[in-house]
Amino acid sequence: MRMYDIILKKREGLNLSREEIRFFIDNYVKGNIPDYQASAFLMAAFIKGLNDSEMTELTIAMADSGEKINLSGVNGVIADKHSTGGVADTTTFIVAPIVAACGIKMAKMSGRGLGHTGGTIDKIESIPGLNTSLSMEEFISQLNEIGLVVMGQTLSICPADKKLYALRDVTATVENIPLIASSVMSKKIASGASTIVLDVKTGNGALMKSYQDSLQLAEKMVRIGDQAGRRVSALITDMSQPLGQAVGNSLEVKEVIEILKNNREGDLKELSIMLAAEIIKTAGLTECYDNALELANESLIKGNALKKFEEMISAQKGDPTIIDHPDAINKSAIQYDLCSDDNGYISEFDTYSIGIASVELGAGRKIKEDTIDPSAGIWMHKRIGDKVGKGETICTLYTNDENKLRNALEKLEGFMKIVEKPCNKPKLVYSRVTEGQVTSF
Repeated sequence: MRMYDIILKKREGLNLSREEIRFFIDNYVKGNIPDYQASAFLMAAFIKGLNDSEMTELTIAMADSGEKINLSGVNGVIADKHSTGGVADTTTFIVAPIVAACGIKMAKMSGRGLGHTGGTIDKIESIPGLNTSLSMEEFISQLNEIGLVVMGQTLSICPADKKLYALRDVTATVENIPLIASSVMSKKIASGASTIVLDVKTGNGALMKSYQDSLQLAEKMVRIGDQAGRRVSALITDMSQPLGQAVGNSLEVKEVIEILKNNREGDLKELSIMLAAEIIKTAGLTECYDNALELANESLIKGNALKKFEEMISAQKGDPTIIDHPDAINKSAIQYDLCSDDNGYISEFDTYSIGIASVELGAGRKIKEDTIDPSAGIWMHKRIGDKVGKGETICTLYTNDENKLRNALEKLEGFMKIVEKPCNKPKLVYSRVTEGQVTSF
């Protein structure tokens, strides 16, 4: 078998066999196939497409390319959650404690931020002392003991995906739905959870800008999971504005703590409860979604989720006193209020620009080697549909560098639209996707 023939076959729009896909992945990871041939394959797949069978075989081959987490030593049902990425999205730190407090084990292996979306590991590491570099023995022990772990992805999981994603990033082959679906699901399958719930974002701050593209991605990921023997469902959710008020690592942790304490309402809390209920139902704890919502709400209201979050912080050597004193962590030296130039109603935010501005402030990375400033970020005071007056604060910027502040303000030029008449708030959740079924909300 030759890689040349596989590239030619896909270039001509023909379907690849399981053996051909396996040959490509296995030999690319071993270094027997050069990047220029892998790039040619990716471009052929991007242009000609992959059918469902090819997409599933590619996913399984990538999942099998490295270590697969064996969770057979963990008692009970094990669940995982994945978001396709957004701004001010800290649902993991609310959903996971809620679900764990209901008796379902939450095993989260997460990544760092690069681009306009924040990284789960960067956010949780803004808690002083917290360790996300756990051994598999520590990961499984903590999962059994408290039912909740958030750790960094190991280098040995899905090496094929890591190599291919780096290549896609520089060959203009990222925005392809089958390739995105395979990339996401290969890591989820290799991570070992039996229940997977996907939060597929749609809107100007999401990877998928249109609802139809988000729906197609959700359907393909659910289909892959089903064929791999996992229980999978997805919610398609809004990213036309930041999900929470906080954009930036320690700011987002502070907002999470306030929600877990039941001191804050809003879209972030509402969506977190819905995602938690989706996991509870998909995992089989109850067959009724309304009952699942009740269990999730009860976990939050009674303080069980907050207690579980505190247990996780302590187990991973973080400072649990932040629960009582969240404002004490990572304060920035510079605060700047960005105000409205007009009277009216906010009809639109450029969510991508908000995310990029937070990176400029120091909350994210432009390149992998950049250092994160945990205190940097943006606090959004207004949302779409809100009435504003001229001179009223729209958001507050936090940083420790005047030059970074100037750069961020440049990125926020024209980042919102104000209209004269009242306008509708965007829908938070558009639909639920399960195998063979789409349900609108």
